[in-house]
Amino acid sequence: MSTVESLDPELYSRLVDNLYVEAMVLADEARAYFDGPGMEDRERLGAIVRLSFACESLKVTTRLMHVIAWLLTQKAWRRGEVGRDVLESEQYRLGEAAPSEAAAVDAMPARARALVQDSQSLYDRVRRLQERNRRTASAPEKAGDGVAPGPARELLARLERSF
Repeated sequence: MSTVESLDPELYSRLVDNLYVEAMVLADEARAYFDGPGMEDRERLGAIVRLSFACESLKVTTRLMHVIAWLLTQKAWRRGEVGRDVLESEQYRLGEAAPSEAAAVDAMPARARALVQDSQSLYDRVRRLQERNRRTASAPEKAGDGVAPGPARELLARLERSF
């Protein structure tokens, strides 16, 4: 049983929907900045920092597109449009995204830094959710009750054995 299946379906749907809205808003903010004021900010930078700025803007976009694609797959599964096997398929997992270089980000304008940090934070949260889903899916179920073991259940089992 995966986290997806063990959470209340409505709760998981809300979680995915909220992450999706956050990703779409952030993608729109990134597009608006990098296609507008970001171009002006970039022109004021030195050659090396300008190159880093361009690379980091691509990393932001890549992270956001990976997140959006993963969330759309989750939404499709919740609606019954794809099967459980799709969620477990390598091609539908969250794509790898190159981390940002701290020195390069520090040299960027404040709004660009915020977008880089926000996209990395969102990506990290979605990656943790995916990892939790995968860990829970691969964990053996406790015999008889159909519930995957966790730290609280393990503690309860130890207490039961003690008394």
